[in-house]
Amino acid sequence: MNQLATSQSSEGLGCSESASSSAGRWLAGLELVFEHDTRGCRLAKNHHRGPLYVQKPFFPEGRDLAHIYLLHPPGGLVSGDQLDIRITVAEYARALVTTTGAGRVYRARGDGLLQRQNTLLQIAAGASLEWLPLENIAYPGANGSMHTRVNLEPGALFAGWEVTSLGLPARGESFHKSRLHQRLEIFLDGVPLLLDSLRLGDPAVDMLRSKAGLSNFPVNGMMVMGPFAESVCDDAMAECRQILARGNTHCLGGVTLVANMLVVRVLGRCAFEVRELLSQTWCYLRPQLLGRSACAPRIWRT
Repeated sequence: MNQLATSQSSEGLGCSESASSSAGRWLAGLELVFEHDTRGCRLAKNHHRGPLYVQKPFFPEGRDLAHIYLLHPPGGLVSGDQLDIRITVAEYARALVTTTGAGRVYRARGDGLLQRQNTLLQIAAGASLEWLPLENIAYPGANGSMHTRVNLEPGALFAGWEVTSLGLPARGESFHKSRLHQRLEIFLDGVPLLLDSLRLGDPAVDMLRSKAGLSNFPVNGMMVMGPFAESVCDDAMAECRQILARGNTHCLGGVTLVANMLVVRVLGRCAFEVRELLSQTWCYLRPQLLGRSACAPRIWRT
């Protein structure tokens, strides 16, 4: 068996429920483990439950960094659906994970059941993970919850983004009578570095339209990279601000530093434009964080 070989089963995801239920819900899960050996990075474990898969790792940058594409054939979540993604990167392994297409949170049914995605990313000392999925589209009438937790050991490196389109702005459909809760947690050795929460849909707190919220921009993006050495933080922040200033004039962006993690936020009216700005800042920051030039996954160009 060569180093591309992986094990696949429906075990190990901690859920006794079947992939689909009589209520028509899809409960899907994926557990990946990356390890490093003398031949480079390998996908040592690939367990799935339900319609959530990966096929094989790609190595466009050499054997020491694996690119992985997540496949979700249904293409989105309906009421009661739940995706559980768990990725572990062991010591000195390096991986980049993206998706083959946009994720979707469809219009909820009358039963009001949540549409959930839970993501747990665990990165060991000396390892790195880049979590760069394509955008999520929250349809009018959606009732979604998206929770991502990143656990870093000392010496681990992380780069991740999330781009969300609220409603269908290209069709003039606003995020009407909809609910969405997004939460990102990043911990270093059990200590919280960044806790970020966005809750939309409460009529008493209209974050979508508020000047202190999303200011009527239907697309929001956030990228977090680090931890960076303190010596590069100031210069990196200044250059990222220049990239955003030179970028699309229809977008609004900003850069902050939280516990040596660079946080880039972009508001816009087109998901592609927002993701392009985040991609440009990722291309600039990646050599400083990982010591290698940017290598965009080929799927982004299809």
